Amino acid sequence: MRPYVRKAYYHETDQMGIIHHANYIHWMEEARVDFMDQMGFGYGRMEEEGIISPVLSLSCEYKSMTRFGDEVEVTISVRRYTGVRMELGYEIRDRATGELRLVASSSHCFLNREGKPVSLKRADPNCDALFRRAMAEED
Repeated sequence: MRPYVRKAYYHETDQMGIIHHANYIHWMEEARVDFMDQMGFGYGRMEEEGIISPVLSLSCEYKSMTRFGDEVEVTISVRRYTGVRMELGYEIRDRATGELRLVASSSHCFLNREGKPVSLKRADPNCDALFRRAMAEED
């Protein structure tokens, strides 16, 4: 999978001219949507099939600053996947230097429209296979 590339915009900076910490979470979500599109099972398709995937938890470690105009690459890995839950890992690096900016993880579950847990293995075996393959590629 190719990394998600993101340019840091001026409106995302704080008073010190540094990207505000909350924006990294937005970048992670943008990258997650891109990652799933690359996998072949995007959020749009998932929601058309009546499945949602809310965030259960999020953890971030900020390693260095990103400034206005910098370009970063966000790489995602599937750390754990059970069919009902998944945990994703993220690394955000400066595109020009490779310097690590952030290490993070997010956990998600899969629910139907009524908010009940869904097993992708039963609900959509093709999607389940895509997530399992992405996780295996990380091993």
